Amino acid sequence: MGAMVLEIFGLSLSIIGWVGVILACALPMWQVTAFIDNQIVTAQFHWEGLWMTCVIQSTGQMQCKVYDSILGLRPEVQAARALTVLAAILGIIALLVTVLGAQCTVCFQGTNVKSRMLLAGGVMYIVDGLLVLIPLCWTANIVIRDFFNPHVPNSNKREMGAALYVGWAATALLLLGGVLICLSSRGQRAMPVKYSASRRPTSNGDYDKKNYV
Repeated sequence: MGAMVLEIFGLSLSIIGWVGVILACALPMWQVTAFIDNQIVTAQFHWEGLWMTCVIQSTGQMQCKVYDSILGLRPEVQAARALTVLAAILGIIALLVTVLGAQCTVCFQGTNVKSRMLLAGGVMYIVDGLLVLIPLCWTANIVIRDFFNPHVPNSNKREMGAALYVGWAATALLLLGGVLICLSSRGQRAMPVKYSASRRPTSNGDYDKKNYV
């Protein structure tokens, strides 16, 4: 029973984390305009994401433009695109593998394959979280480095946007959920099968002990 609780809780956290990865990938707020020198009134500020850049006017009007060229993007943006998309795809595969190995499904019931599939699903979620963590930390490092670089003009300095924080929260959920799923697979492997499907009585009226597992 405890293994099933860990399994359900871990899978729920992992699914929420996977949704957070997709949200962080789509949001155009990886880098936002930094307000420096006590600028109270600003005509416009910028959002920069993985797929588009947006300009928000002081009147509230927002204009977004999708990047024209992939090869013309900065290396960190290209890597973030590839890793976040790969993480989203891996999350789908991990969900399918985990569901097949879950106790609530009848696939591979009573075999060691079920616990191994559950363990594989947990490991996939952990790898998924690490894949997302790489571009998040890379982008945050560049933002912080440029912010404190005196050779970078104030107009070109950026701050960490909301998408980075969403991504970090999603990473934490994926790592925690993956660990809980791996722990639940150990508990599932330790659960013995009480008896076999068929129990035939012997000639003296007792059940054959060989039918018990």
